Amino acid sequence: MPDVPDASPYDALLLLSFGGPEGPDDVVPFLENVTRGRGIPRERLEEVGQHYFLFGGVSPINAQNRVLLDALRRDFAAHGLDLPVYWGNRNWAPYLTDTLREITRAGHRRVLTLATSAYASYSGCRQYRENLAESLAALTAEGLEPPRVDKLRHYFNHPGFLDPVADGVVASLGELPAAVREGAHLVFTTHSIPDAAADSAGPEGGAYVAQHLDAARLVAAAVRDATGVDHPWQLVYQSRSGPPHIPWLEPDVCDHLAELRAADAPAAVMVPIGFVSDHMEVLYDLDTEALAKAEELGLPVVRSATVGADPRFAAAVRELALERAATERGGCPERRARGALGPSHDVCPKGCCPARVERPAAAGAGSPYP
Repeated sequence: MPDVPDASPYDALLLLSFGGPEGPDDVVPFLENVTRGRGIPRERLEEVGQHYFLFGGVSPINAQNRVLLDALRRDFAAHGLDLPVYWGNRNWAPYLTDTLREITRAGHRRVLTLATSAYASYSGCRQYRENLAESLAALTAEGLEPPRVDKLRHYFNHPGFLDPVADGVVASLGELPAAVREGAHLVFTTHSIPDAAADSAGPEGGAYVAQHLDAARLVAAAVRDATGVDHPWQLVYQSRSGPPHIPWLEPDVCDHLAELRAADAPAAVMVPIGFVSDHMEVLYDLDTEALAKAEELGLPVVRSATVGADPRFAAAVRELALERAATERGGCPERRARGALGPSHDVCPKGCCPARVERPAAAGAGSPYP
């Protein structure tokens, strides 16, 4: 009889994501949630919301999370892992506080969190931990005793994340005309963040860019092994926001496409390696804006798939959950990771990915909610 996977001491998994509107009436309230405390006028939010209105006011992220939720549950059940999976969002229903309340009332006492961000940064890790602390504090104020919440390590270099990305690039190369396929450049894209946030990302700083470069290097090598062609590649950035006088990571993806055209590159594949699933930054900034720029330039460009609910990613989440559980029980499990950086830390050190304003953060060293 095969061994039954042991997730103890954990008794639930929380899928924690950004959230997105699911209809026109949701758009401005959703953006108000995202920008709360920044004093952005409603007229400006309505202007930003035009991106969502182009797609019926619907972001694809919630639908993709439902598919991922189902994939995780099916994978866990198929492998005998008895670990209920819940879903909560930072900025739209199902809201994180409501989900943690449901988890608490169901009697769960140790919860593992999977954030839909693979890399270290304030917005991709620390802010999720702050949201967890805020929700746990709200439940405590209600007289509930919330569970202990931990967070899975960063998975940007896990094979279950990298392999689907590489396969998506190979498939996209096949969509290009044969005459330009071999010379196509790989344009790895991720969300731009302020230079200051990039410099302070991770325990020692610089982790956001370093992790993306390592992941891109690994995917480019896997594509070379699969195709026999060593495609030129570069990491670029997209979806910049905020005041223009504040430096953000560059180059912008559209500027880079123009540079490729000026250098007589025959074609390109945009690889959204910074995103776990399709959402508005992929649907609008790449599929709409960047592809329109490529057409204007006369540069053949296709966009490769995000990981989404690929079965290998669901299997990776199961592996990471069991790895963390074994570590919590005092074991020394295998910690799979490719590339130069190795497996990330389980517990974020104090001061990791600091915020401009210090706030309590759960699932980290020195947390009031350990």
